[in-house]
Amino acid sequence: MAAPSQKSELNERARHILKVLVEAYITDGQPVGSRSLAKRSGLDLSPATIRNIMSDLEEMGYIRSPHTSAGRVPTSQGYRLFVDTLLQVRPLDSEAVSVLQGRLARGHDTGSLIQSVSSLLSGITSLTGVVTIPRQANPAIRQLEFLRLSADQVLVILVLSRNEVQNRIIQLEREMSASELQQATNFLNDFLVGKDVHLARQILLSEMRQHREDMNRLMLSAIELGEMAFAGLDVQPEDDYIIAGETNLMGYEDLSDIAKLRELFSAFTQKREVLALLDKTLQAEGVQIFIGRESGLRVFDDCSVVAAPYSVDDEHLG
Repeated sequence: MAAPSQKSELNERARHILKVLVEAYITDGQPVGSRSLAKRSGLDLSPATIRNIMSDLEEMGYIRSPHTSAGRVPTSQGYRLFVDTLLQVRPLDSEAVSVLQGRLARGHDTGSLIQSVSSLLSGITSLTGVVTIPRQANPAIRQLEFLRLSADQVLVILVLSRNEVQNRIIQLEREMSASELQQATNFLNDFLVGKDVHLARQILLSEMRQHREDMNRLMLSAIELGEMAFAGLDVQPEDDYIIAGETNLMGYEDLSDIAKLRELFSAFTQKREVLALLDKTLQAEGVQIFIGRESGLRVFDDCSVVAAPYSVDDEHLG
């Protein structure tokens, strides 16, 4: 005879108690006792009856008792049952959506936007938020502009594909008029729009080496200006992420051990293992939930990771 499924092992009352226990632990981060469950459950059950149900749940492997407390906490098996069959996801109301949209309004550069999203995730969940930097294999130049700030300083405004905007200030070796800067802007836009930003400086230097004798003073000045503008952008950025709310993890019983926290913070700092796990979500659609050892990373054995890719124009960027 086939073994009973997880659903058939538990009656509705036990399933409800497990659901309430998991939600209470997620909210408070502390072991949940029978008296607390009796109050939270909404069922007309005594603490003694709740204890009997908890005993059954513990015997089945859905909850466990930490050595330091009389309460219970969910196991990986309990979390998995909760996620697969008990979790009810409700859509955000219009007011919450409006608040989120306001926090993520256009006008931010990529770094600031990613920082805002990471902080937002941490704030909403009271946990740790991690957002990877967008991965664009060949970010193309859409527009370049120079604005005169002073006699020897110019603001460079660089617009890339995906509407990413980068600003930097460069120091001039000689004073250039607003008219000269505009002509340099026009020349470089004609020459570089559509090109990979990481190759822009190399393209300009190559052009100057090959055709220097045929260039007038204005063209040479434009190329020299462009070389300064793209300095440092010819190195491909490493995969990276922005993290917020690491200290929120200190409030959870399962992670109260200093050695565990040290391991987690070390993994966040070294990044390689975390990035490898997040890479899995880029190859899948929708939300991925890794509970305990499902992540394949020992450092996350006592954690759950909820991850999803974000996209622009149906292309996963991070």
